[in-house]
Amino acid sequence: MEASFLHTCYRVFDLERSIAFYCGCLGMELRRKMPIRDEATNAFLSFPGDEESRLELTFNHDRTEPYDIGTGYGHIALGVPDLDATLAALAGKGLAPEKPPYRVREGGSRLCFVRDPDGYRIELIERRSS
Repeated sequence: MEASFLHTCYRVFDLERSIAFYCGCLGMELRRKMPIRDEATNAFLSFPGDEESRLELTFNHDRTEPYDIGTGYGHIALGVPDLDATLAALAGKGLAPEKPPYRVREGGSRLCFVRDPDGYRIELIERRSS
């Protein structure tokens, strides 16, 4: 089978707040919004220069309470060139990591986790160019 990864989707409680977070804090771009009849709206986001939309946010119009994330969801991971600079920029927007950056193993990449407005975890992995 030949395949390629296209995108991740999850449901959000406040679409505009989530779009503002992913675009304003993590540097993504809103590619398009697409209504699904009168039931929902999907927003597709990507990083500048990426041909594919990598994140689909679904807002169900009849939702009156935030979603339970559940025990099956882990996180999405984003590579960043400078973790300290990224965290400083996020701190300027009121966002702090769950705990300070760390390495899973000696010599491994530095990483940490932040949460989006709905509580979804996002792993930030430092990917310095050689």
